[in-house]
Amino acid sequence: MKKNELSFFLGNLKHGIIGGMLCIAVLAVQAQTTETAPSNPNVRLGQKALIDGDFKAAANHLQKALPAEASDPDVMYMLGYSQYQIGEYKKALASFGKVIQLLPEHESAYYYRGKANNILAVQTDTKISSANREKMLNEAIADYTKAIELNGNDAKYYQNRGIAYRDLGILRGTEGTANYDKALASESYDKSIADFEQVLTMTPGKKDIQTEVKKAKVYRDNLK
Repeated sequence: MKKNELSFFLGNLKHGIIGGMLCIAVLAVQAQTTETAPSNPNVRLGQKALIDGDFKAAANHLQKALPAEASDPDVMYMLGYSQYQIGEYKKALASFGKVIQLLPEHESAYYYRGKANNILAVQTDTKISSANREKMLNEAIADYTKAIELNGNDAKYYQNRGIAYRDLGILRGTEGTANYDKALASESYDKSIADFEQVLTMTPGKKDIQTEVKKAKVYRDNLK
């Protein structure tokens, strides 16, 4: 598969459910590519599974392509994306980390690594210390910030960073926890509000973001 063919595949990779039917729609992954895609049959099977929306099969096939294809950022990105979609967030973190190591300006890898860290940080059914939750949220914020540095025109980067700041505010503003700090919680809420307001500047009238701004202000103003 040539570079432009792989770019088309990666640039149009997304699954969605509409009326109970699985469809393929455009996903702006903006994935940087190597000159040619690998000829490994497991990579081809992984690509087909991604197109079919079978992320578990995609992850299995792409995992089998390693370690032979571990130096290909496209393969690692597809693996990380598949792992993310099936909830294997810790594995996705490692895969996206490898993409970033290979291709430091891969903004989508920063974005999805940030999302994976944020999801893990707020899971309530796992035994994670408050300190580790805070660490993961700060790492998520750093990744969103890097994505914004690479492309400041994508509203979803600001939106997700706003969510991470909000979650950090909730964590730091919860009395009785080891890392409770009212001042830092208030600062996190302020940054969250700023990011949400940036989203509204870029995409005016978004009701969900308007609601997020109101919620963050209520949380901040009710800190004890």
